[in-house]
Amino acid sequence: MVVEDQNLETGGGSVRVVVKGESHFRNVVWGPVRWIKMLSKELHWSFVFGVVSLYGINQGLGGSLGRVATEYYMKDVQKVQPSESQALTAITKIPWIIKPLWGILTDVLPIYGFHRRPYFVLAGVLGVVSMLFISVLGNLHLYLALLWMTISSAAMAIADVTIDACTAYNSIKHPSLASDMQSLCSLSSSIGALLGFFMSGILVHLVGSKGVFGLLTLPFALASVVGMVFSESHVPGFSYKQVNQKFIDAGRAMWRTMKCSDVWRPSLYMFISLALSLNIHEGLFYWFTDSKDGPLFAQETVGFILSIGSVGSILGATLYQLVLKDHPFRGICLWTQILFALAGMLDLILVLRLNLKLGLPDYLFIVVDEVVSQMIGRLKWMPLLVLTSKLCPHGIEGTFFALLMSIDNAGFMTSSWLGGVLLHVLKVTRTEFGNLWLAVLIRNVMRVSPLFVLFLVPKGDQNTFKLPGEIMGEDSDEEKEEARNLELASLVHSADRR
Repeated sequence: MVVEDQNLETGGGSVRVVVKGESHFRNVVWGPVRWIKMLSKELHWSFVFGVVSLYGINQGLGGSLGRVATEYYMKDVQKVQPSESQALTAITKIPWIIKPLWGILTDVLPIYGFHRRPYFVLAGVLGVVSMLFISVLGNLHLYLALLWMTISSAAMAIADVTIDACTAYNSIKHPSLASDMQSLCSLSSSIGALLGFFMSGILVHLVGSKGVFGLLTLPFALASVVGMVFSESHVPGFSYKQVNQKFIDAGRAMWRTMKCSDVWRPSLYMFISLALSLNIHEGLFYWFTDSKDGPLFAQETVGFILSIGSVGSILGATLYQLVLKDHPFRGICLWTQILFALAGMLDLILVLRLNLKLGLPDYLFIVVDEVVSQMIGRLKWMPLLVLTSKLCPHGIEGTFFALLMSIDNAGFMTSSWLGGVLLHVLKVTRTEFGNLWLAVLIRNVMRVSPLFVLFLVPKGDQNTFKLPGEIMGEDSDEEKEEARNLELASLVHSADRR
């Protein structure tokens, strides 16, 4: 019998599980399993279960299934126009804009002595109830359906901010595992999204969009299960009289920080950059599935195309990590914004059917289009996400990060509303797509406009940029290390969340 010696090797801020006496191939194959076991042992299995369940299954798998089901529900069940669908679905993102409220609640308002567990259960219950109402009730009025969709979005936002807080706490408590937790969160979300998009078209074809909403009760129920099994210290005798003062203190700290020019200037750029990148996705989706003017993609095909796009997003994140993470903020924002505008021209070629004249079939061309667009979109988003984390002062990192992310979400929602207005003005409807090419062209031109306010972005290097000392506070080396790890814990999502 060969006795294997298992070690934890630390390098580059992360932990690797290595088994001595075993071949490199076996270490590669079984390494992920041992890695998960190591994290479960060091951080408690319930935390690992929570990350996989919420980031991977609830947000990744459930979020991608919900996106495709919502598009078909609005088109085939509610039969709304593309511009209406664009504007109405943006309303469901409002709970993500008030994400700081959920963050403050989980931090300062324990329920029955627990800060996290009850909010997981609450998120699950809200999600299950909302999905059941949409899937079971027949002839549901459009605005009632929109209400239940917004409630389900709030459920996902509450679960998201709660698991974010748990990740931040563990990053401080176990600094050597901060990057491993990031890898676990990102991989769970990416794999979940891949599977969700791949399955979405097939499930919509088999059970319909309302049937998919019924299936989405399972990922939300899992959030409640996480709340039941999650390991958390009980805080007895909490004085609820303190809650009001804590809300006031948190609000004052955030306002004081936002008044700093080093904070509001890049925050304004991020909002403008997102808001002016007009979202006309619903118009393109209706065209993709049209039998007269469009390529008439089947439901299964739409799901497969979106899943391939998720691969492009992963490639973009990998390229950023390997090549672009050390470049100055302003330079990388300049080139990614230009590439973002150029990538949009692929949609113009597709809508004008120029790809067919070049001998490229629709299916092949749109797969390439989706991969390139998602990859460049991720490259554009990553430096903004890093910059967002750099703007968070010590002491209110989690809440302030949620505030900045809510500004970004407001930019996304504004982009959807402006895109809906554009589709309406150009009279792009369920059956009329004559001006869709013009909408795509205007969108691409608008994607260049944020370059005129690029001066709002700091010139600093992504690794050395930091807020002034009076905003960050005078911290010890140990506190600075904890703040850095909390910052890493906040960098969980990509835009897929939208």
